[in-house]
Amino acid sequence: MNNTVQLLPLEDNDREQFIIDNQEAFNFGAMEEFGFRDKHFAEEGQIISRDTIQQSIDGGEAYRIVSEEGKVVGGVVIKVKGEKGDLDLLFVSPHVHSKGIGYAAWCEVEKLHPEVRIWETVTPYFEQRNIHFYVNRCGFHIVEFFNRFHPDPNDSDMHCEEIDEQFADGMFRFEKTICLKV
Repeated sequence: MNNTVQLLPLEDNDREQFIIDNQEAFNFGAMEEFGFRDKHFAEEGQIISRDTIQQSIDGGEAYRIVSEEGKVVGGVVIKVKGEKGDLDLLFVSPHVHSKGIGYAAWCEVEKLHPEVRIWETVTPYFEQRNIHFYVNRCGFHIVEFFNRFHPDPNDSDMHCEEIDEQFADGMFRFEKTICLKV
C-alpha cells in the first residue's frame, strides 16, 4: 500500500496522549503474542513504562504520525548524532496496522535526516511483527542478539537480574546502512 503520512513535531499538549498511545500499541503486540498471561510488563499493565517513554521523548526528536486524512495514527522518537541515527520508538495504532503506515513513517524519517548513514534500533525477541517490519519492509539487518548470556554493553539495566523478569529471552539489535546515491 502506498500511504502518505506526515511527521509532525510532538507538541507539549499532546505528550500525555502520545504516552498512552505508545503504551496501547506496545501492549497490543505483547497481548497478541502472550495473551493475558503476559509477564513482560515493565509496570502494572504496561509493556513499556511511562518513564521509558518520557526519557525517550526528552532525549530525542519526537513526532506524531499523521495520516492522509489528518488523523494521528502513531508516533516516532529518533536520536541523531552526525551520521548515526537511533530509532528509539516507532508505534502505529493497532486500529491501522497492515496499511503501510509504519513503512511510510519510516520513509519520512529517512527523508528527515539524509545525513544519517547508519540507523539502529532494538525490539524484543517475541515481536515477530516488528522483526518482519524492520527486516523485510525497511531493510534493516539483525546484527546482534542481547540476552542474559550477551548483555547490551550500553544498557546498564541488562547487567542485572531484572532482565530475566521482563525480557528473559532477549532483544534483537538491528542496523540499516544507507548507501550514498551516485
